[in-house]
Amino acid sequence: MHKFEKSDATSLSEMVLADIVSADTVTEYFLDCVELREQSIKAFVSFDPSRVRAQAAQLKKSHAKGLLAGVPVGIKDNYDTMDHPTRFYSPIYDDNCPSRDAHVVSLLRQAGAVIMGKTHTTEFAYMHTGPTRNPHDLDRTPGSSSAGSAAGMAAGFFPIALGTQTAGSLIKPASYCGLYAFKPSYGLVSLEGVKPLAPSFDTVGWYGRSVRDLALMAQVLIPGFPKLNHERNFRSFGFCRTARWDQIDEDVAKALEAAVEDLRSAGHQVSEVLLPEEFAAVFDDHLLINDCEGARSFSKELKMHPDKLSVELLAMFERARLTTWEQESAAKRRLARLAPVLEEIFRPFDAVLGASCGSVAPLGLEVTGPSDFCKFWMAFGLPQINIPLGRPAGALPVGLQVVGGFRSDCHLLQAAEQIDAVLRNGKHSATSTIV
Repeated sequence: MHKFEKSDATSLSEMVLADIVSADTVTEYFLDCVELREQSIKAFVSFDPSRVRAQAAQLKKSHAKGLLAGVPVGIKDNYDTMDHPTRFYSPIYDDNCPSRDAHVVSLLRQAGAVIMGKTHTTEFAYMHTGPTRNPHDLDRTPGSSSAGSAAGMAAGFFPIALGTQTAGSLIKPASYCGLYAFKPSYGLVSLEGVKPLAPSFDTVGWYGRSVRDLALMAQVLIPGFPKLNHERNFRSFGFCRTARWDQIDEDVAKALEAAVEDLRSAGHQVSEVLLPEEFAAVFDDHLLINDCEGARSFSKELKMHPDKLSVELLAMFERARLTTWEQESAAKRRLARLAPVLEEIFRPFDAVLGASCGSVAPLGLEVTGPSDFCKFWMAFGLPQINIPLGRPAGALPVGLQVVGGFRSDCHLLQAAEQIDAVLRNGKHSATSTIV
């Protein structure tokens, strides 16, 4: 095993800063990984090894500084980049070459990161899928719109990557591909230079090889974000099934229950969280708002290039056309009324646990499976983390979703660090129950 194969971004940057390894040495390792597997994975939509090497050489020459010194990063193709086209997986934007970076891409460069290239997304980060395949099984989807970043991570092309989430586009691919992922509280990270889908929900997020990588990226992309104190306390967690628990496959449910048993065995408390009946409407309200805002976001594309839009996007326009202003407003009011109710439900807990997805990655590349277990929390802008669960050899990945109260992001990362430490060392049981 190569010494970088399991190294997370945090350790790689520490090694570069300490002159143990150089930025170009790190970069060459990851370029070799891309050469070995990219033809079958198809994670990149824009990739130029010469540009990657030029960045690494410059960092070596200038004695790379910053929290991400010499760390390769994948960039989802809905972020503007000055050295790669930004096409949104749409033929409308085949020749779109931005003159500057999106805000967060600039922050990554300032922190010493090496931009590996642009990763495949779905059309406008919505439903029409690209060619990317799941590295765990090439016949299965890697997930929704952050698929290229997720698959590239799972294939070992870079140790961190940018995604976005409006419904489940970050957490779902993390669950399918076996990755750590963090979607911060709504509004914490600048979306300047990111094409909007549904502005009420759109959020920058990222993948890493560890919880501490997720926290490191938060330090870079959220100026003023507190550092983790790595405290070790017995914690209180809720477990919330939501009204869509009937979507959970038995194998996934057993993996989640085993994780709960490990946490209990380690001394943490896990209690069942039952939501009031009115929360059952959240799934449909999110979809309705997403449709209406998406139709407004892409109204110019519909007017100018209707023949270049996918059937999935046209279906969204049609649903939005049939939705009245009053219906959309009522959906937003319902979510606003439920937000403080949810805040009170969260108050006794360090975090609330649940499923990231109801199944493992489905077969085929055209359909990515439902995002209900992700978008339920998205509707309230809450921070979300995916932690990959230990699985038997040959089994497909399953993710545990860890959700925090609004703007409790640092506390959530600290809780996730403890959860992950338990699960990495726990004795999984397939017969545990959640009470």
